[in-house]
Amino acid sequence: MATRKSAAKPNVSADELKSYYRDMLLIRRFEEKAGQLYGMGLIGGFCHLYIGQEAVVVGLEAAASEGDKRVTSYRDHGHMLACGMNPDGVMAELTGREGGYSKGKGGSMHMFSREKHFYGGHGIVGAQVPIGAGLAFADKYLGNDRVTFAYFGDGAANQGQVYETFNMAALWKLPVIFVIENNQYAMGTSQQRSTSSPDIYKRGEAFGIPGQMVDGMDVLAVKEAGEKAVAHCRKGDGPYILEVKTYRYRGHSMSDPAKYRTREEVQKMREEKDAIEHVRDLLLQGKHASEDDLKAIDKEIKDIVNASAEFSKESPEPAPEELWTDIYATELPQGAAIEEDA
Repeated sequence: MATRKSAAKPNVSADELKSYYRDMLLIRRFEEKAGQLYGMGLIGGFCHLYIGQEAVVVGLEAAASEGDKRVTSYRDHGHMLACGMNPDGVMAELTGREGGYSKGKGGSMHMFSREKHFYGGHGIVGAQVPIGAGLAFADKYLGNDRVTFAYFGDGAANQGQVYETFNMAALWKLPVIFVIENNQYAMGTSQQRSTSSPDIYKRGEAFGIPGQMVDGMDVLAVKEAGEKAVAHCRKGDGPYILEVKTYRYRGHSMSDPAKYRTREEVQKMREEKDAIEHVRDLLLQGKHASEDDLKAIDKEIKDIVNASAEFSKESPEPAPEELWTDIYATELPQGAAIEEDA
């Protein structure tokens, strides 16, 4: 692995840097294990891995505060882990077991956690974007200073509903950060072939929405950009767009052979731009951690991931009657009341 030199010293503590390394490594090892379980037939349906994109969500979670919300697409396992959801529950949901976050009924593409303010991965391309604006509208209505992160990809950026949402969010000055996770290939077509404008974040200019592009393979750069976007929203200045240039190492899903790019291209990205190796180098160069320290973190993460796989295998299949639960809301918002028929 070629050493990636940092132009400046990281403006974070050694402990913060270690936590980013650990969080990204957890996502990487978890996704590798999910890929193994998929190959063994223990995960059914679709499975979209986040390998390569870890710095995006870890950097933005570092800029978030308690109570902030997030909503994303079906490439969602990394987002769940980064916001603190239990790996056991995530893996059990992937395998369709009772111990999963959606009790085995959602699978890889549909998981939620009210506790962690994670409002789901969504299977319809771009559908999460207006949902994200709705979450932000609720916060503005309630008068708090919460911010919503609405994640979507470069492919979804060409969906009409995205621009309808931009218009409404700008009109109502909603505290929502539109995060374009630009992994450059959408489902399987390069951005150069599918998108007329190279800088997707500039599409917000028509609505008066500011934005910027950031290196999504550098967790510190993502954190810095996220803090700027969060401050903009918390001040009441409306939405913000972050186009985070990243790169996925695997295909669109586990069933995608990714023949639209060369192995050499992927290998070059791994060797020169890998986000986890970048932080590893910063830790070693700055003498914030030793090789043994990092090996210990890797072992800890592998143990957590292996335990989550065992939990998912041991968790029972959902009972048939579980099909009829979670269909209707059973709890009313505080202060609400049901009107009875006269």
